[in-house]
Amino acid sequence: MATYILIIIAAYLGLILIISLFTGKGESGNDAFFLADRKSPWYIVAIGMLGDSISGVTFVAVPGMVGSLDMTYMQLVAGFFFGYLIVAKILLPLYYRLNLTSIYTYLQSRFGAKAYKTGAFFFILSRTVGSASKLFLIIIILQALVFDAFGISFYANAAAVVFIIYAYTFRNGMRTIIWTDVLQTICLLSALIIIIYQVAVRLDFSASDTIIYVSQSTHFRVFEFSDWSSPQHFLKQFLSGIFIVIVMTGLDQNMMQKNLTCRTLRESQRSMTAYGFGFLPMNFLFLTLGILLLAFAAQEGVALPDKSDEILPLLAANHLGLPVLALFTVGIVAASFSNADSALTSLTTSICIDILNIEKMEKAQAKRIRKYVHAAMSVAFFMMIIMIERLGQSNILDTIYKAASYTYGPLLGLYAIGMFTKLKPSDRLIPAICIAAPILSFALEYILLQAFSYKTGYEILLFNGALTAAGLLLISKKNS
Repeated sequence: MATYILIIIAAYLGLILIISLFTGKGESGNDAFFLADRKSPWYIVAIGMLGDSISGVTFVAVPGMVGSLDMTYMQLVAGFFFGYLIVAKILLPLYYRLNLTSIYTYLQSRFGAKAYKTGAFFFILSRTVGSASKLFLIIIILQALVFDAFGISFYANAAAVVFIIYAYTFRNGMRTIIWTDVLQTICLLSALIIIIYQVAVRLDFSASDTIIYVSQSTHFRVFEFSDWSSPQHFLKQFLSGIFIVIVMTGLDQNMMQKNLTCRTLRESQRSMTAYGFGFLPMNFLFLTLGILLLAFAAQEGVALPDKSDEILPLLAANHLGLPVLALFTVGIVAASFSNADSALTSLTTSICIDILNIEKMEKAQAKRIRKYVHAAMSVAFFMMIIMIERLGQSNILDTIYKAASYTYGPLLGLYAIGMFTKLKPSDRLIPAICIAAPILSFALEYILLQAFSYKTGYEILLFNGALTAAGLLLISKKNS
């Protein structure tokens, strides 16, 4: 079995490398690496972003959360959709008007150099931890499914995965990723749909039986209105979804860099809107799979693991047969590589542009430094994965979103004050405000739980952003 899966993975990676060779022809300068020469078709970008946003963590975490949270995740996804519309109508016009490579350059023109570096720092921190966490989960799944059988260590597995991502991105970055992500999205969606079909067959369900069973399941509960203290309350989830997209897409160099490769603002807006529409049914299918997996486990008398992230891998590896296991492996590899390759490229971009200012350097020197940074970030990814190895979480996706609520909150506050006021905060004090806001948000979360039994969810992002904005107001003067 392990040999069969390894052959499938090797064939898939071979396709990725072939695509990278074709897209790597011609000039391999920084314009191609950072923004694909701004020639990407909008529909290609939209398709690729679906794979990027899903990630291998989503592939295993979303079906697993149905057992404890039912389908209330769709409340968050509904908020995501409106967040994408806001990004398309408000943030993309700003980035195109300023002709940005790194979106954090805006903070320098609006506030000053310290604000600019602070914004870039929070992105680098959050994206490095978040993307390495997503990649870590997939590496341990591959370790259990394949590499343990060959006596290959976790560390060698992690090093090999990171090196492969580096190998097909180091030359042309975004120009390659735009096209490899299309293949990865197609593989991910195909695997998801066929796995749902295979599970339905094992349950002896026809298409109509599947629809009826899912819609009548006790887990087919999308909305939570009754318990205000619950993190799953509709208003908390919906508003959190909007702001999570604004910060994790609109204020995230990784996601925006792909959209900035489109030829025009209008095409970029089409890409973002199409991507937002596609995100709704895709997540609904993941949750549908979760309901079917619970039904299958009950039918077969399978004891499910305590960690929800382990439900799909367990059933795929031991109970659903080799075809499902092969599809599952292709799906998580496709999703993980799609997320990690663009993260590695965007982190390289941010460090080169925001920290090292290579745009001011001579062309050959800038290209050489970009290659060094890309290699260094690959090593940093590997080291972060090793650091995460000993951490245990019942739901890594939930952990990533919660961590993002703390690290992206200062960016939300900075852009809110920058875009919707004429205030001029003291640039030298902005780093202190942006560090204090997450600390105060954590204290507020603790106080609400102890004093009022109020469990905060992703709405801590709103508190964090509001505290940042309030701090900026205190150190501001009106900008003439």
